[in-house]
Amino acid sequence: MSCHGVDTSKPGSGSCLPWAGSALFGAAVGCAAWVLVVWARAYCDAGYDAGGRFELNFLLPAAVGGEALVALMAWAAGRRLVSRAPRAVSRAPRAVRVFLPTLLVVVATVGLAWWFFATRGTLDGYPGDSGLCPVSNVPPQWPDWIPV
Repeated sequence: MSCHGVDTSKPGSGSCLPWAGSALFGAAVGCAAWVLVVWARAYCDAGYDAGGRFELNFLLPAAVGGEALVALMAWAAGRRLVSRAPRAVSRAPRAVRVFLPTLLVVVATVGLAWWFFATRGTLDGYPGDSGLCPVSNVPPQWPDWIPV
């Protein structure tokens, strides 16, 4: 037993490690999304003036905290779906039962980060001074197969 009375070696023991891992993953994705937004704005010089950088300072805790919260909610929804699943799923191996909540966390956090980059990172029509980006302010290095 651990010092908190939770045995993490047994499946379904109520461990807090998956919850903490989900929150940390969400916070890391939020931080990466914020860095991507800052990079895109700086490269295109669109919304990267003093006011834009000031706004980005307020967006950092919102992005990190929001992504962590979304990851926790996705993990909770996935756990609830697995716990209320038919008997065939409840008797499935532990790896299968953990896959659904993990998949929901990844899809929810990456989807939110993508939306954040599309709305705050590429300011469509904002006059950029660098001359390196088109009017859409999407950096040319951004892959064409990922729409923004």
